Amino acid sequence: MNTVKTPWLNNYGEVPPTLDYPDGSMWERIKSICEKYPDNIAYDFMGKTTTYAELSVKLDSCAKALKTLGVREGDKVTVCMPNCPQAVVMFYAINGVGAIANMVHPLSGENEIKFYLKESGSVAAITLDQFYPKFAAIRAEVDLPHLIIATIKDELSPIMKVGYELTSARKVPKMPKDAPVVYWNDFIALGKNYPSQYLVQRRAADPAVVLYSGGTTGVTKGILLSNLNFNALAEQIIATNPMFRPGDKMLAVMPIFHGFGLGVSIHSMLANGGRCILVPRFTAESYAKLLVKHRCNFIAGVPTLYEALLRLPSMEGADLSCLKGVFSGGDSLSVELKKRFDRFLAEHGAPIKVREGYGTTETVTACCLTPLHLAKEGSIGQPFPDTFFKIVRVGTTEEVPYGEEGEICIAGPTVMMEYVNHPEETANTLRVHDDGKTWVHTGDLGVMDEEGFVYFRQRIKRMIITSGYNVYPSQLENILDAHELVHMSCVIGVKDPVKMQRVKAFVMLKPGVQPSEENRQILIEYCRKNMARYAVPKEIEFRKSLPKTLVGKVAYRELEQEELEKENNKTAV
Repeated sequence: MNTVKTPWLNNYGEVPPTLDYPDGSMWERIKSICEKYPDNIAYDFMGKTTTYAELSVKLDSCAKALKTLGVREGDKVTVCMPNCPQAVVMFYAINGVGAIANMVHPLSGENEIKFYLKESGSVAAITLDQFYPKFAAIRAEVDLPHLIIATIKDELSPIMKVGYELTSARKVPKMPKDAPVVYWNDFIALGKNYPSQYLVQRRAADPAVVLYSGGTTGVTKGILLSNLNFNALAEQIIATNPMFRPGDKMLAVMPIFHGFGLGVSIHSMLANGGRCILVPRFTAESYAKLLVKHRCNFIAGVPTLYEALLRLPSMEGADLSCLKGVFSGGDSLSVELKKRFDRFLAEHGAPIKVREGYGTTETVTACCLTPLHLAKEGSIGQPFPDTFFKIVRVGTTEEVPYGEEGEICIAGPTVMMEYVNHPEETANTLRVHDDGKTWVHTGDLGVMDEEGFVYFRQRIKRMIITSGYNVYPSQLENILDAHELVHMSCVIGVKDPVKMQRVKAFVMLKPGVQPSEENRQILIEYCRKNMARYAVPKEIEFRKSLPKTLVGKVAYRELEQEELEKENNKTAV
């Protein structure tokens, strides 16, 4: 059998394969940390710090205010916010009153927000003033009793507040005087004299959070996660990073509405006494500046973020010796990009290398990580403690031998409860195998070796079938990215009347390299030498940039849609 749950070996000793997890809520975990480290800083936000003692007071005030609004146990409350203090406080306060946090991207379109509100049945929502027009446009179409409006300036130091008023605040549309909303400060004041018990005791198995994902079919749906899912992740992250110490700083740039940002960068830090540098909006330049300024110990990001850092002149001479952990996830990290970024880290004094991980929103986020000093080229690492990986033949529960490709399945304490309102897909994705465990069928292809290292190959649905052959875009991207002319690539399948699909590559050239027919032919010849004949791209298109998703992944679906529309237009003509 290839099911693997292995102890981790590294320079800090053996990580236990089994951990102890609290039976309580996320609220209880955070409040216990507030008592243990009251004077430690919980988070920094644009020049202003908040201690754990101060955070504790904020959490109580917000929980009381939610109860005053009438939020009850099991209700859904939408948090449509960037990484800012109000979002963090609201997230845990929702948990404290026994409600469920419905996490939504603030840059979502009006119709998307309408979908999230209706799908969840939210009784309240919080967003920033700058996003109010989107809520106003759909308010009449949804049943949303309470809309709380926060502003960035309410959480700034006096000096920063003046600067904000003179710059960013001018770009925010003015709120109508008669807007049917509750402003954050007024909302907090509501609970000041709340007379009754405001906390609701919840257990590990109780539902706590809804995150959104395309699931295994690509259709957006809510993923219901429990207190245990998040608290187990917080234990696993620290167990696999024994160099962590309370007070260590995490640059929390991955968004709070996403499992990677919420689970790794925020909850795992705050649940263990870490310090979050909250970043509401960033560019590669601002990210680099904050990393150096705050002397961050941990950073987590998608590959495109690290690719952008490599191109920044401002990073020349930067001292990164403060780093204890650099994690890549959310998308496939090419072997070439990892080599380039590892060199970059070494040249800037960092004593560590990038550690690639893997996970799905169905398991909150990461559930597999490269161990310290035990990396294998192309591997996404080994399973977390108490987490099992299994490779099965696609469409079955039958395990395949080591080294054979199949669908990645995962079991463990971070596995989701269900897809909200989608029982049929829940049944297809969560399956009880003969071993009695409930396994997530991820829809991802992978391989496992005899030492328990896992290798991600491709989303099953992204696989290209050309002339009867299976072609995996990420493998071709790895080859292209290794060429001296190429900065980044994306490979897709395009409809073909004869071959079913043909391979097309979109290529970003390195700075200073010009798009030309000569360079195109150089790359095609290179592909012919390094790829199977049927996998060689029939077309290479140069792009100045590649589209990205809201969390920074390369948006290959956008490129697929572009090509589909081109094909449809040809057919129409």
